[in-house]
Amino acid sequence: MGEAKRRQLAVQTQALQAMTVDTPGGRIHVQWDHGASATPNAQLTFFAEFLATTGVYESWVNSCPLSYTSPNAHSKRDVLGTWLLGILAGHNRYAHITGLRGDAVSPQILGMHKIISEDALRRSLSRMNAEQSQAWLVPQLLGSVQAALNTPWILDIDTTIKPLYGKQSGAEVSYNPHKPGRPSHALHTYWVANLRLVLDVVVSPGKEHSAAKARPGLIGVLEKLGDQQRPALVRGDCGFGNEPFIAELEDRAQPYLFKLRQTVGVKKLLARQFARDDWSTPGPSEQGWSAVEDTLKLSGWDKSRRVVILRRAVKTDLALSRKTKNETGEQIELLMPDKDVQAWEYAVLVTNSTYALDAFGQLYRDRADCENGFDELKNQWGWGGFTTQDIERCQTSARAVALVYNWWSWYCRAAKPGVRMEAITSRALLLASVGRAVKHAGQTTLYLTPMHAAKDKLIELIANIRAALSHVRAVAEQLPLTDRWKTFLDYVVAKIIRPLPPWHRPDQLTMAG
Repeated sequence: MGEAKRRQLAVQTQALQAMTVDTPGGRIHVQWDHGASATPNAQLTFFAEFLATTGVYESWVNSCPLSYTSPNAHSKRDVLGTWLLGILAGHNRYAHITGLRGDAVSPQILGMHKIISEDALRRSLSRMNAEQSQAWLVPQLLGSVQAALNTPWILDIDTTIKPLYGKQSGAEVSYNPHKPGRPSHALHTYWVANLRLVLDVVVSPGKEHSAAKARPGLIGVLEKLGDQQRPALVRGDCGFGNEPFIAELEDRAQPYLFKLRQTVGVKKLLARQFARDDWSTPGPSEQGWSAVEDTLKLSGWDKSRRVVILRRAVKTDLALSRKTKNETGEQIELLMPDKDVQAWEYAVLVTNSTYALDAFGQLYRDRADCENGFDELKNQWGWGGFTTQDIERCQTSARAVALVYNWWSWYCRAAKPGVRMEAITSRALLLASVGRAVKHAGQTTLYLTPMHAAKDKLIELIANIRAALSHVRAVAEQLPLTDRWKTFLDYVVAKIIRPLPPWHRPDQLTMAG
């Protein structure tokens, strides 16, 4: 061994021994404790109790199509448990799994032997083909929500673009508002409005972001729902207001509400409507939106349809910039709202619903909430991550992340029914705690040290969750064949349901957001 190697080894050996470290807070004695059984996410215990009591985790593991012939292969429970821990941590790369492997407590909580490596996880997921993955995850994802859909609800459809940076299949350059020119995947997503729960997500190449690519997924969702669970309204932006999409829903007697593109026909309609004097007076819930309605037959439509025109005054000062062909620079025109000049924000909606005119301002406003869901999933849950060279595993990952996201959303609703907590808040409150496991006389005791400032509130939230699970167990004891997951959802939904504002028909109720 050379001198340089010996010096390096000496430094490494010293680093593993007790150290005296000078810090701004004074001198601290430091020593590595490699033998300790510890975790930074000790409250995983309560989430694991939720998974076990409701039965959703066992269903997910048992129905997974992974199979091995080698006796040395990792078990399904180790594969899926590792994946679950990575998703819960907000990871978006397989390489991030390495940061979990020192956790000796979480595998024990989930009934695993160990957390597997990133390469092992990648290889395991590659053993499923697209058909197997779909047959496994689509029912699981829909089943995580379906039992809560007996109360009238709204289905939002939208597409988000996921920029890609590797050599993934389906990475194609198309419309990309945030990274123009960057190859991407398109994620077509079907939401339970206000609750922000995912019914399904379909990953397609970046060029396939149109409504035509989203239609099969929507029809698949609708066909899997019973007559009593169909949405009271299917809602989407201007990408879905075209004849094939609309006609499909009309053939199924499915109410819809879509925004229309600003085509020539729509602009002519607007020019006629602004002169009307029967615009509705906006109420406080409509955020200033006034409305009128008419009928319209656009080019390519086979019939006239009901349209609702919304407008609201823009109250802030505006500056308009215009570029001219023959002059350099821009021309700036300042618009100062006064009695003679008024700027308007507007939207034109097509619908076959029977909602009263006054409802549409709020309905249009609420549609934007799904963008908040996209933001949370992409930025706090690593949605669209765990990318590989084949689009099939990207599809599998998108559905798996959405499933865990739904589970966690229900878990947080049980903790605090009246509030919807995003992951950036809820994980720090309901997952992160320093935990040390001690075994004695065949019994494991986990000592929790919460780091959150609201630890007194935390005790109340955990008590709420355990009360919901106690209810599930009590019902299951009386009725052994009961559906535990449905029982849990019934319990939570009963605490968050409320009637919509009075501008809806009396028979229209929905779940609070």
